[in-house]
Amino acid sequence: MQHWLVKSEPEAYSWARLVKEGRTMWDGVRNYQARNNMQQMQPGDLVLFYHSVSEKAIVGIAKVDKAAYPDPTAEEQGKWVVVDLVPFRDFKEPVTLEQIKQDERLQNIALLRQSRLSVMPLKPEEFDILLALGN
Repeated sequence: MQHWLVKSEPEAYSWARLVKEGRTMWDGVRNYQARNNMQQMQPGDLVLFYHSVSEKAIVGIAKVDKAAYPDPTAEEQGKWVVVDLVPFRDFKEPVTLEQIKQDERLQNIALLRQSRLSVMPLKPEEFDILLALGN
């Protein structure tokens, strides 16, 4: 199993909306590195859901329900992909970007090194630390 983090502006697509809908097609990714990360996602992989811009906090855990397939919203068919995500569990306490920055164990996390990337891998130990902070 691999671990991931996806970012979304809560005004565009929130954790609450994913929970309400019960599933989503994670579409609209137009960054090659994020796309390559999505192509590696497999059903059952755990995904931390990060509210960017206004909240800057991890708020829940989703699961990959369907591996990468062509993004039907893309003008250039075959170039971009989506994965299907389902909600798994809320974080009891959101883990803020400030908390992450202050934790020495997380200094090399992709969220801090590549802050504009919307889909990123997490090392198992990073995932475990974030999970402990949120629960």
